[in-house]
Amino acid sequence: MILSVYKESNMTSRDICNIISKHFKTKKVGHTGTLDPLACGLLIVCTNKDTKLVDILTAKKKEYIATIKLGIKTDTLDITGNIIEKKDYNFTKEELINVLNSFLGKSKQEVPLYSAVKINGRKLYEYARNNINIELPVRDIEIYNIELLEYKKDLITFKVEVSKGTYIRSLINDICTKLNTVGVMSYLLRTKQGDFLVDNSNKLDDILNDNYKVITYEEVFKNYPTINLNEEEYYKVINGVKMNFNIKDDIIALKYSNKYIALYKYNDGLYKMYKYLLTN
Repeated sequence: MILSVYKESNMTSRDICNIISKHFKTKKVGHTGTLDPLACGLLIVCTNKDTKLVDILTAKKKEYIATIKLGIKTDTLDITGNIIEKKDYNFTKEELINVLNSFLGKSKQEVPLYSAVKINGRKLYEYARNNINIELPVRDIEIYNIELLEYKKDLITFKVEVSKGTYIRSLINDICTKLNTVGVMSYLLRTKQGDFLVDNSNKLDDILNDNYKVITYEEVFKNYPTINLNEEEYYKVINGVKMNFNIKDDIIALKYSNKYIALYKYNDGLYKMYKYLLTN
């Protein structure tokens, strides 16, 4: 099962998974992209056999609306942390728009210290809480779109579409550095992930009352080339046989009797099993 969940603020993404795990009486639950406790919005959760699709869904582009509070910097880079620096700010709306646009495209981003990324088997926030210095990892990211929504007093609100692994807290810190000031994330809403919108997500109370809508395979795979198999091809696929199809897409979806059965991935001239979608 794949669920689109609205995560409220002051909850962790793992909290959501634990609640769903308990309600559906399954230990196999995974989400497709962490939202900070401060953040709210769209969290896609997979259960049971569909946890094998977590990496596919996590890789989708994500869209956020974020607010920066100017003039302070915290150890966590958001409003919940301890203030470690204060600084004045003085820039025009035009200068702000130019700075935002300068982040479009591919770049490298430093992972924030207060994050769950593991280094040598320990999460970064564990180093932070124990005052242990650690070199922060750097990731390749991409900003596809960024748009100023409002700039009023000490608050900047913008919308941004980003690649997997992009930390909005770090992006805000980098924006403020270019503006020659400091600032923190005071609000974050995930509005979109791939083709899935926050407006269509299920409230947690509705899920617990069994009043929810699941995400179908048709919705997940609608942008993948799809091949309808004959009976001979079907038996080859369920036995994991490599196949030759007259297309050259990276990943294709395979159906038999109007049911998705597998994803195959192109490799060295042939397609081979990537994700088996029938119940194991």
